[in-house]
Amino acid sequence: MTIQEEVKKVIKKVLKEKETSGGIKNVVWIAAGGSYGGFYPAQYFMDRECRNLRSQSFTSNEFVYAVPEFVGENTLAVICSMRGTKETCVAAKVAKEKGAATIGLYVQESELTEICDYNIKYESIAIDTSKTEKVNSSIGLNLAMTLVEITEGYDNYSDAMDAFDIVDDTYRKAVNYTTPLAKEWAEKNKNEKVIYVMGSGPAWGSAYIFSICNIEEMLQIDSPAINCCEFFHGPFEVLDKNTSVFLLVSEGRVRPADERVITFLKKYGGEKINILDAKELGINRIKDSVSEYFNHVLFSPILNNVYMRQLSYAIKKDYNTRRYMWKVEY
Repeated sequence: MTIQEEVKKVIKKVLKEKETSGGIKNVVWIAAGGSYGGFYPAQYFMDRECRNLRSQSFTSNEFVYAVPEFVGENTLAVICSMRGTKETCVAAKVAKEKGAATIGLYVQESELTEICDYNIKYESIAIDTSKTEKVNSSIGLNLAMTLVEITEGYDNYSDAMDAFDIVDDTYRKAVNYTTPLAKEWAEKNKNEKVIYVMGSGPAWGSAYIFSICNIEEMLQIDSPAINCCEFFHGPFEVLDKNTSVFLLVSEGRVRPADERVITFLKKYGGEKINILDAKELGINRIKDSVSEYFNHVLFSPILNNVYMRQLSYAIKKDYNTRRYMWKVEY
């Protein structure tokens, strides 16, 4: 069974279950850290394509502390955690208590898989043999697209499902292309105390994860994330010839915002400006009708498995080391 078939099977079961109570009217995407960022493509898609369904993403603890009033028996809660993060499991319980149908995305079985009504196993982005169409962000996007297709209709659904068939091959080729570029970037930035990460639109989730999970968590380097559309409303004042900036340039409708930043960075920045364009990663192999929604699917594994690792090698720090995570009470 392909992942597209598995996702459709689960969505159909959820919709059948909720048929007598008025169906699914809203969706919540719940997770923490990188898993939370991994739901960004799904939320971005829902924001742009839904006519009637309400969709909102939450980091796990915020959902627990301030549950939205709309969450109830007409809600689908999609909850992700690789190993069953405590606050994410609590959030799953809260969603279920409110009457929501629950789908858990997981790598290892845990309390989360016991709580959720349905579960889909995903493959970790950090493992080189993982299939790109089966990582959490891809499955979340697939769930969103399939839900919209079945409930409202999505004209480009077939193109999107075809895209999942080629994203892994596209990613493998992008690894080969970016590895020498990443080595060069890492050498230039191995002594940096702060690395700014920028992106917008469909690439914003990837920028967020690269900042908080890859650079800050794994390498313990300060890394503010800046949305390109907000850059000119304050953050550009920190730029000078010595500022380290990593810019993601997306393919799609928001690309002009990224290109505006490129113009400014080239004029006022220095040698530590790095620009990674989705077009360089092969995103145009995907049909124009849906390519916008696959920026994250290509960017995030390249950032995690190529750029973060090369910086780790350059600074001679094992990216599996942590100062607090899994070591102290928090």
